[in-house]
Amino acid sequence: MSRIDAIFFDLDGTLTDPKVGITRCIRHALRELGVTPPEADDLTWCIGPPLLDSFKAILGDDALAAVALKHYRARFAEVGLYENRLYSGVAESLQLLSDRNVSLFVATSKPQVYAERIVELFGIATFFERVFGPTLEGDRSRKSDLLRWALDETGLAADVTVMVGDRNLDIVGARDNGMHAAGVLYGYGSREELEDAGAQFLVGSPDELGGILDAWVS
Repeated sequence: MSRIDAIFFDLDGTLTDPKVGITRCIRHALRELGVTPPEADDLTWCIGPPLLDSFKAILGDDALAAVALKHYRARFAEVGLYENRLYSGVAESLQLLSDRNVSLFVATSKPQVYAERIVELFGIATFFERVFGPTLEGDRSRKSDLLRWALDETGLAADVTVMVGDRNLDIVGARDNGMHAAGVLYGYGSREELEDAGAQFLVGSPDELGGILDAWVS
């Protein structure tokens, strides 16, 4: 029998669907630079990884990417943050996990200042002991670094924790730190992406998050 003391959740694509806000802000930032933006559906690959990396890939220029990120954040902080929705079933699943006396945390590549506002916005902040995210300057933007910091901050042993996310970066970050890893299939990463990264368990819908402990605790 395994013992799981804590579960870390990614935010975008796992607890909330941020597609509208993120893609609109990316398109806004590119227009501000005089660049014709791709359609929203062609930008979903940007949901999850650090946005500066995505802008670098789109623009092919580090300096322009940094400027684009500033334009992105100017809109996101005022508008894009609210162009988001909580997946149906998430609150109920978090309640079930909370009732089982497991510690819950958020670990996201979204800057912590925004992530904290989002969990408050959707009324789920009370389920989480803490939200972990990068600084606006980009410190801890890599999921592996973020989770290493989170484990240090909480004092938790990696082998009694689970990271839950929708992208390969979530799974790789967990495995790099000796954590268990679960992937969600309703977000923005594919089954193949998650399995290739080493996900040990896959969750088909937000309603199934409440039973995630059963994958390790019999």
